[in-house]
Amino acid sequence: MFNRDFYWAITFSLLLLPLATRAEVPDARPNIVFIMADDLGYGHLGCYGQEIIQTPNIDRLAIEGMRFTQAYAGCSVCAPSRNSLMTGQHTGHVSVRGNGGGVSLQPNDTTVAQLLKKAGYQCALFGKWGLGEQGTPGIPQKKGFDEFYGYLHQLHAQFYYPEFLWHNQEKVYFPENAAMKRETYAPDLILQQALNFVRDNRNKLFFLYLPVTLPHHEFIAPDETLDLYRGKFEEFPIAHWRDGYALPTEPRATFAAMVTHLDKEVGQLMTLLDDLELNDHTIVFFVSDNGAAHGPLENAEFFKANGELRGYKGSLYDDRTLARPY
Repeated sequence: MFNRDFYWAITFSLLLLPLATRAEVPDARPNIVFIMADDLGYGHLGCYGQEIIQTPNIDRLAIEGMRFTQAYAGCSVCAPSRNSLMTGQHTGHVSVRGNGGGVSLQPNDTTVAQLLKKAGYQCALFGKWGLGEQGTPGIPQKKGFDEFYGYLHQLHAQFYYPEFLWHNQEKVYFPENAAMKRETYAPDLILQQALNFVRDNRNKLFFLYLPVTLPHHEFIAPDETLDLYRGKFEEFPIAHWRDGYALPTEPRATFAAMVTHLDKEVGQLMTLLDDLELNDHTIVFFVSDNGAAHGPLENAEFFKANGELRGYKGSLYDDRTLARPY
């Protein structure tokens, strides 16, 4: 079913593969769930040595499945890495080679979703696309996805309380987030769309691509998760970073909460697969798009995001996500 390029593309950093079989059903092909975190370092996870941030659900994937400890990301920054994943091509051949947004996949670019759609899969994308804006040939609907909900432009995806998200080719507005108000947390909306897709397609073959935005900056988390870490660290808040960004008074606690919130979302998805009796019919991948980001809040160093490796996001040293397992 899969071509060689797809297998190359999915050999990503932090690849966690729960084992599954479908020998008991007539069609032995699995459903595919591909979860991609944004700017997550392998050292942020308990299964790779993290001792502060709680990630029990992702750790369970590692325990019950398979860890790829010498995997490579397609690139050291977001958009080209995602292009490599979707097309199976080296970054010297992809259409999207920079990370500023505004560049699109081209009509002759074939994605794994297009191949899976031809093979009979229902294909959906929920989260951050970054490979084509509205009006370009790279929008998800032109690249094999039956449904899309989230961010088209990757710079838009840096904000967790946006004024709108895209549903297919229509904008869905959130007036409660206008004028810098923060009431509706986009990651939760995106997850609910993904869960609905699984429910609606439980009796079909499906490919769910879930490129979440957590824990990419800006740094902000819901209070119920942030409360797990409030007051636990020495904090060094900054007065200004980028226009429009939230400026947490406890940046380290906030970042830890974002990683744990991501873990909770993974747990909700895995619980749903279990409730629908799809666990043995579904192959789940968990990856990160590149390495941890080194920013003004210096969370990467504090949490030992890249373990013993040199470099961070944007550095070619970081393409090899794990040189030796813990």
